[in-house]
Amino acid sequence: MLIRLIPRAALGTLLMLALWLGLDATLTAGIWANMTVSQSAITVEYCEFNHPERFFHQPINTYSNLAYLFFGLLILLIAREDHRNPAPPSRLAAFPLLSVLMGACFVYLSFGSAFFHASLTYVGQRADMNATYSILISLLGITVYHLAPNRPWTRSLQLGWIAGLVGVIFLFLPLALRIPSARLVPALILLLNAGMLIHYFQFRRQRSALVILLSFVLVVLAIYIRTLDVRKVGCDPYSFFQGHALWHLLTALSSFCSYCFFRFEKGAGLRPAIVAA
Repeated sequence: MLIRLIPRAALGTLLMLALWLGLDATLTAGIWANMTVSQSAITVEYCEFNHPERFFHQPINTYSNLAYLFFGLLILLIAREDHRNPAPPSRLAAFPLLSVLMGACFVYLSFGSAFFHASLTYVGQRADMNATYSILISLLGITVYHLAPNRPWTRSLQLGWIAGLVGVIFLFLPLALRIPSARLVPALILLLNAGMLIHYFQFRRQRSALVILLSFVLVVLAIYIRTLDVRKVGCDPYSFFQGHALWHLLTALSSFCSYCFFRFEKGAGLRPAIVAA
């Protein structure tokens, strides 16, 4: 399935890249003039040079968010295929709305993070962080859904679960102002990996430990590179290669691996029952 869907997601990503290039070449930084500058911009949090005259203040850190868009489009395409499939190959495939939410959160992060790095504004920073939390919340929602694999979910229960996860994502807007992201993000990542391990030990024949390991290694590497970028270790503000841009790519890959852990199975087990509401 992925081989067939990847070119479509890539095409959508390339079209968005063309649009962003056009906007960056046409518009000016005056659009952001009346917005409050973020604390990140004031403290020069990231290595990349701030171009105050450009529409995209940090172009590399902005364009790299297309990695989230690519995986978001890919997951949305998977969800559409699952919706059309009368014989879902996995428990997650039988709940395509959960994949829709996951894909939508990837797209949300793509635009939210791009907005922040393009504008370096306070509202952009809030959108960026909330979108980051939305990815983790959606993955935790998928994890909880799989912890009781033999329980049938009615359509109304599915809709309620989606509504609940969306509500939690919005609740994180004020919560993120009270708890530092340096504590909350690692805590959510560890909780996610703990849930994945529990599910793996429940169904070793259907799940891959290598996918869990890859997801974890990628996110740890991403955090390490982001830390170096913030500390300005090996920093070249004008380089095409930016540590924070690599953070975007690695976290996108890590999150997609976590999604794939649940969506794709090695065997034919875990066929969930779906009961009409």
